[in-house]
Amino acid sequence: MIYERATLEDLQEILDLQHLAFKSEAKILNNFNIPPMVQDYAGIKEEFDKGIFLKAVDNGKIVGSARGYIEDGTGIIRKLIVHPEYRCRGIGSKLLYKIEQALDVKRYVAFTSNKSVSNLALVEVLGYRIFKKEEVAPNLTYIYLEKVL
Repeated sequence: MIYERATLEDLQEILDLQHLAFKSEAKILNNFNIPPMVQDYAGIKEEFDKGIFLKAVDNGKIVGSARGYIEDGTGIIRKLIVHPEYRCRGIGSKLLYKIEQALDVKRYVAFTSNKSVSNLALVEVLGYRIFKKEEVAPNLTYIYLEKVL
């Protein structure tokens, strides 16, 4: 597995992977119109221009990605994704660690939904702690987690 910075040429493949990876989240939420599912190329390009994108590559195929940017001295981590067939192999953990290294700050923030038990477990195991909850819809709460070094 190779972990490296993504390039502009990788964006369509990462966007396609994002749509595939977030299908399980959409099923949990019973909502296929969540932002990661409806994001288009212009949206991902805007994120790319704002921060850092990493990719995990196996035999020439992007099987994982993470992105982040720095805001007010805090590393904001977004859309940590792994191809469904590659989950539970440590790729998500490695991508999270690598995006933290790339951002290189003392505080990191990530968020997920209260229904994403596996996502919550992953970031908590890696040292993130819940600091805020925000109800965004009936039966849906965003859980914000932070890691302070």
